[in-house]
Amino acid sequence: MTSTDRVSPLLLIGAIILAIFAVSFASIFIHYAQEDAPSLVIAAYRLFFAAIFLAPVAWSKHREELQSLRRKDFFLALLSGAFLAVHFATWISSLEYTSVASSVVLVSTSSLWVALLSPFFLKEKLSRYVILGTILTLLGGSIVGISDTCVWTGSLVCPSWVEFTQGRAFFGNFLALVGAWAVAGYLMIGRRLRAKTSLIPYIFLVYGMAAVILAAFMFLAGDSPFGYKPMTYLWMLLLALVPQLIGHSTYNWILRYLPAAFVSITTLGEPIGSTILAYFLLQESPSMMKLIGGGIILVGIYTASRKTI
Repeated sequence: MTSTDRVSPLLLIGAIILAIFAVSFASIFIHYAQEDAPSLVIAAYRLFFAAIFLAPVAWSKHREELQSLRRKDFFLALLSGAFLAVHFATWISSLEYTSVASSVVLVSTSSLWVALLSPFFLKEKLSRYVILGTILTLLGGSIVGISDTCVWTGSLVCPSWVEFTQGRAFFGNFLALVGAWAVAGYLMIGRRLRAKTSLIPYIFLVYGMAAVILAAFMFLAGDSPFGYKPMTYLWMLLLALVPQLIGHSTYNWILRYLPAAFVSITTLGEPIGSTILAYFLLQESPSMMKLIGGGIILVGIYTASRKTI
């Protein structure tokens, strides 16, 4: 059951647009940071900076709520952080092994997993609009994904399945799929806890736990958090401030009022935002297939939102 009676639909729509816009900067900042730093270092700093910024507010204004959390809720918040850590570790790392196209297609399946699992874990019934919207957004995401690897020459020409699954690319594809499963768990736990936990305490615990786990992954991989260019640290700081603190935190705020399945669908607006930003910042012109896929994603989000907001 949603709580839209306490928040205006216009505010929710504005929050969704803000979240999509903010997280769309992630791939741009990661692109710049990966020129100098390993993926796990980038992921660890993203959550570390976010947790550091939240700590003073969480401890000064929400100390009583943090101390009064039941053991079960505290554990679930830490589990949500673990899912978030695995998501960033696997998704960002997948870009080192496979194409952006393949990674985007597989990570985008997170909305499918949330839609399939929400009725069992959250007891949220899926309307026909959400189901249709999920199908449309996955179709649009797939079109955006294959546009980088397939060529239209009167007919669509794509790499063979063997080429797609062998060697480094197959490992990268698997990492991206694990990232999709992890973000699905993160969103569903968030939906459950946000109904009874304030935003700041929740995201402080989640981001803090994710930062600790990612730091452990980083050291286990033999990576160092030091010795990078000042601009690299700036990109990682911006990654924490914009996509994480503004984007992800806004999604977590929305989870208090809307079903996890719908929120997961709106996250598929990120490829559209990233494509637009890449055009202006990286001079990457979107192909006709990307424009068509982006249009289908927008239609899917609109369809899913009917009678939801």
